[in-house]
Amino acid sequence: MVGAGPGDAGLLTLKGKEALQSAEAVVYDWLVNPKLLELAPAPEKIFVGKKGGTYYREQGEINRILLRLAKKGKLVVRLKGGDPFIFGRGGEEADFLARKKIDFEVIPGVSAGIGVPAYAGIPLTDRRFASHVTFVTGHEDPTKKSAEVDWRKLGALGGTLVSFMGVKNLQRIVRALRDSGKSPQTPVAVVEWGTLPSQRVVVGTLKDIVRKCKQARLESPALTIVGEVVKLRQRLDWFQKKPLQGKKIVVTRARAQASDLVRSLSEKGAEVLEFPTIEILPPSRSDEIDREIRRLSDYDWVIFTSVNGVRFFFGRVRFLGKDSRIFASTRIAAIGEKTAEALQEKGLRADLVPDDFTSRALFESLRAKNLVRGKKFLLGRADIAPPDLCESLKKEGADVVEIEVYRTHPQFDKQKLFEWLGKQGVDFVTFTSSSTVRNFFEPIPPSMRKKLRTRFVTIGPVTSRTLREYGFRPFKEAKVHTIEGLVETLSNGGQEK
Repeated sequence: MVGAGPGDAGLLTLKGKEALQSAEAVVYDWLVNPKLLELAPAPEKIFVGKKGGTYYREQGEINRILLRLAKKGKLVVRLKGGDPFIFGRGGEEADFLARKKIDFEVIPGVSAGIGVPAYAGIPLTDRRFASHVTFVTGHEDPTKKSAEVDWRKLGALGGTLVSFMGVKNLQRIVRALRDSGKSPQTPVAVVEWGTLPSQRVVVGTLKDIVRKCKQARLESPALTIVGEVVKLRQRLDWFQKKPLQGKKIVVTRARAQASDLVRSLSEKGAEVLEFPTIEILPPSRSDEIDREIRRLSDYDWVIFTSVNGVRFFFGRVRFLGKDSRIFASTRIAAIGEKTAEALQEKGLRADLVPDDFTSRALFESLRAKNLVRGKKFLLGRADIAPPDLCESLKKEGADVVEIEVYRTHPQFDKQKLFEWLGKQGVDFVTFTSSSTVRNFFEPIPPSMRKKLRTRFVTIGPVTSRTLREYGFRPFKEAKVHTIEGLVETLSNGGQEK
């Protein structure tokens, strides 16, 4: 039984992660972050979530599912939102397993009662305001003959009061607390979707919080915090001050390469929707690369235009039983810091890296140093790379051999894309290469492209030029043509193109 935390996937414990990675079956709830399921290679993942107004499995059925899987000898992870033993019915499930003589282990999670106030900038205890905290459910078991929670007595306790699942009963709870003698000016905060980029916080008092929540149309899941500590949020709110907080951003980069961009955008507060439009594959013919590797000493320059080019080229170097010594008499040029760093990891320092990370800038740097005419260049590229660099070098008198070092294969889920762009709404779509632009737009009929109402952000001028070919003007273009530059441009507002 693993606590998944209140929402942010990063709040899963290390032990919980290890359990997921070794699980043979996962039974999970509605509020579990879908990213956590990606940690589990288990072929069997069963959703048993409970969401108001929709069909859900009764607790008895959930118990039977756990029993069935356990009797098959499977290592099962029961993944529950927050902490299993805090208002999560984990105790009931554990008791059922114990009575059925099924071995189980409990891995605690960050409870919403602790995690959500922290992300809202509200310390539950502070010796200036509250020396104790009370956790209570705002939604008791409907099968009970009488309510167990005495809100009037709770109101008289003082300290901080944290109510789970109480947004639907907020008016009744507020009335009871005021009847207990609590001042109408007592601070209250209600936090919706706490710890996630979509987090919203409404702050008020017992006098006006119900009205404010109705105006904001707050819905479940939400946590209510009552007490003087709520006043500290004005100074301690850190989460919602992130530059991209609440923005929905689509990343079109290949999934294998998207991790850095996704992580950086998430750290800035964005809700990232991964929509890989391409898959990076080995070249269609490896014999061409092998041939040029064997005669690398014939070249004056080898040009690498991307990290992918470095990765696949050196994959063939290793396959042929060679190493970086084959570059002993050859100079290396690289487009972009990341490409240069990838080379350094192979023990090679690029002789030339232009300040502007474009093929045009590389050509101009070579020409300015009189390093083109009469020189022989090996240019490793993707299968769909534009011919600009090769043509420019040849016109200047160079002998250029181009080889395909990797391929891009389109990936597209039109239905998923329009669901995001339509129902959910997207603030930005990012493009990190011309191929991501083409593979994004080509499957969409021109009549449907006109309906797109999002803003496009590109990594550099070449990508922007491709975007314009489809009739769209970049809203922003990274000043520095790297992943870091793209994130920085989004974070700082950038400049419209």
